[in-house]
Amino acid sequence: MVGERYEVEIGAVAHGGGHCVARHEGRVLFVRHALPGERVVVEVTEGTTKSRFLRADAVEVLSPAKDRIEPPCRFAGPGKCGGCDWQHVTPGGQRKLKAAVLTEQLAQLAGLTPAEAGWDGSVEPVGGKPAPGQVPAWRTRVQYTVDPESGRVGLRKHRSHEVQLVDRCLIAAEGITELGIESRDWTGLASVEAIAATGSSDRQLVLRPLPGEQLPLVELDRPVSLTRVDQQELYHRVHGRNFVRERAVERTWRVSNGGFWQIHPEAPDTLVDAVLAGLDPQWGENALDLYCGVGLFAGALAERVGEEGAVLGIESGKQAVADARHNLAGLEQVRIECDKVETLLPRTGITETDLIVLDPPRAGAGRETVRHLASLSARRIAYVACDPAALARDLAFFAEGGYRPVSLRAFDLFPMTHHFECVAILEPAFGRS
Repeated sequence: MVGERYEVEIGAVAHGGGHCVARHEGRVLFVRHALPGERVVVEVTEGTTKSRFLRADAVEVLSPAKDRIEPPCRFAGPGKCGGCDWQHVTPGGQRKLKAAVLTEQLAQLAGLTPAEAGWDGSVEPVGGKPAPGQVPAWRTRVQYTVDPESGRVGLRKHRSHEVQLVDRCLIAAEGITELGIESRDWTGLASVEAIAATGSSDRQLVLRPLPGEQLPLVELDRPVSLTRVDQQELYHRVHGRNFVRERAVERTWRVSNGGFWQIHPEAPDTLVDAVLAGLDPQWGENALDLYCGVGLFAGALAERVGEEGAVLGIESGKQAVADARHNLAGLEQVRIECDKVETLLPRTGITETDLIVLDPPRAGAGRETVRHLASLSARRIAYVACDPAALARDLAFFAEGGYRPVSLRAFDLFPMTHHFECVAILEPAFGRS
């Protein structure tokens, strides 16, 4: 049915992918580039007569919503770059859509109203307000795909391996844009990941050559470190450092080999502030930092619990663990262990703790891990979530274990996309046992 066109009324926003729901002759359509309440002409992009639902793009807007604007980026729109979902929406309208998604996920998967979750119903803006028609340049890490025919870089189209060539990504941070990557020939490479550290001048490219190809000579507009990724996913330093130095919460953090770090410049401080405000760590308390990465939350907790307290961080990535141990070497009350949380935590022999922070991957922590955490009688738990569905599912599992959310905050750390970040604070429903 690809290419079929229908005139439809757009319904509610859906979770994931920047879609809204519409119906045509009883069949559900997930429509991009539309807004709730609009009447549009859609063109089917995926699906057959036997499909349970169809995917489509809004290719003509017959009655626009009040939050609709002209996309600032000329590469945004049907059949173009898939990196942004909401270029056609005002910043306030984007946050309303994200709030609607979170509200629906909490109701569907956790059985919670916003009030029951301790949430005021808003998605909080982060960073300065851009001028009208301008896009916040927040993305400090950009993964470019190399077009094999031209050797130029671009970004993938939505749900596609096709490349949309770009001469500039508007949401890329200034430290990325100033490298001039889009104007260079990258023949022989599959991808180029650009990293611009916050709070230092460090810039890094992570290059992935095509099988059998050599690295090209790299000359950019600013000094940059180079790292190569081989076919076995091993990282090799080519030039400069194999890490960047990020600055957050009054500390410098080493992040190696393109490892995980929040990509909005203000995200680390924003999330740490929310976690600390919610947990209110006390001197001498014990804490767990699960899925701890390079140690961001562990370091913040350690400062609060002091030398008489203790923080155990658990992370499965070996390089991230090495970075965390380096970053927190001066804090004797911190220990970082390398393993999967669900594997190591039961082996630690820990039967109780005061505080827990968990920042799991997009899929969430899952029932078994949540059940274990709920058995540790923590005074408070901070759950940092990048996916509202996973958060809601895990909140339901925590409820089974006797924990309820007492506060929930949502942050718009990924403007122009459907993504956002949440911090939920949980307490025992009936006091500590």
